[in-house]
Amino acid sequence: MTFNWLSFLIRFLFALVLVYATYNPEGYSYFHWIQGSFNHTETGLMGSDALKFVAGILLLGGWILFLNATRDSLGVLGIVLLLALCGGLIWLAADMGLFEPSNFRLIEHLTEIVLALILAFGMSWSHIHRRMTGQVDIDTR
Repeated sequence: MTFNWLSFLIRFLFALVLVYATYNPEGYSYFHWIQGSFNHTETGLMGSDALKFVAGILLLGGWILFLNATRDSLGVLGIVLLLALCGGLIWLAADMGLFEPSNFRLIEHLTEIVLALILAFGMSWSHIHRRMTGQVDIDTR
């Protein structure tokens, strides 16, 4: 199986769906859905506790898959460096006047995109590393 930009884009899209399905500033997420349960504003199937449980387990499984792969492939140092790079790019864009740093909703979206990028790089790093160096990563656990 070959790895290319489309492979990375697919991983990024899956990570983006996972991040935005869990929480997003627009109010349409698992977090807001569960929050509605505490306010007793939902009825019918969408208010079903069993459906919320199943959706929560699926999201948790997705997070475990992405976070384990990211930790294993990038390590703590790689994650911190990637966070610093993305944070620096956002800072640079704000310094250049591309957006207003006081726009909290935009900052939330940028944060979610950065998180999805880090997860996508974590899922893809072994492939990228192999193509750059010719070395294969092996999990020895």
